[in-house]
Amino acid sequence: MPEFKIQHITRYTYEGLVRDSANQIILYPITDVAQEVLKHDLTITGNPVVDTHIDYYGNQVGSFTYLEKHSRLVINSEVIVVTHPKELPADDIAADEQWQMLASVQFIVPYIDFLKPEYFESLPELITTIESERLQGETPYQTALRFAGYIYKNIKYLPGVTTVESTLDEVWKLKAGVCQDFAHLFIQILRLLKIPARYVSGYICPNHNGMRGEGATHAWAEVFIPNYGWIGIDPTNNCVANETHVRLAVGRNFSDCSPVKGVYKGNSGHMLEVKVSVEYKGLPSSEPENLIPTNQFIQTIESEPFTTNSYRRYQEIMLMQQQQQQQ
Repeated sequence: MPEFKIQHITRYTYEGLVRDSANQIILYPITDVAQEVLKHDLTITGNPVVDTHIDYYGNQVGSFTYLEKHSRLVINSEVIVVTHPKELPADDIAADEQWQMLASVQFIVPYIDFLKPEYFESLPELITTIESERLQGETPYQTALRFAGYIYKNIKYLPGVTTVESTLDEVWKLKAGVCQDFAHLFIQILRLLKIPARYVSGYICPNHNGMRGEGATHAWAEVFIPNYGWIGIDPTNNCVANETHVRLAVGRNFSDCSPVKGVYKGNSGHMLEVKVSVEYKGLPSSEPENLIPTNQFIQTIESEPFTTNSYRRYQEIMLMQQQQQQQ
């Protein structure tokens, strides 16, 4: 039973004084048989009252408003989580019977929301790819693993080439992206195959095992398997999400699971910085013994709005990598 200590800091720095900052946070790890939250400390600039509720998808959501004028807003979440291993699907029911079982849930809540594929211009090309890669006779679980492997092999993991605003068309055209893009594309494929799939936000722990997205916020998918339930599959790392994946929230897509989002009154210019620190009990930590102070940031998710399109960013990143290799 691994025990993880995670610190997740979000800092907004504004160009001038702002006020009436209204925010929504989904920083509360899921609690169930596979994941136990031992401790959760949440501190926010101005010490506002945080009201919480459970949303439609079962996530704990916090809301707060910081009314006073301020030039910086820091949200610091520190959690201690214990994860438990989940048994993998036995897959001992005939494939045809499993597909029939999936067909029977297509119009049943809550699966309806997780079966609606998103329209995008390259949809016919993606459908052709699915038809060519799919193998008859495989179970839904085997099919999901197959396409997680396809994405892992054919989509380049390239931080910086996309943003949270990037579309499926951009990701498909670039054949590159990050964990959020991998998850969205994987979910799209599964839903086209009539397999319920939902987006998962969380973390990969510990952050020294060589996995993509380690020691940072991460995203993957959960797939509904007949006679089993939901199982996490991580296409970014081509693996089943088990004890090293800590879940924060589930939903249809990133928008349903965004850790922090909000609005404020004042100058529109701001900088967003995010830092995640992970400690694994029993193994050396990748960070100093004490967790990071709120005024130090190593990982910057976004520092300014992008002024070029995704393809231009892709060219710039690839050129930079080539130059580094030649040095």
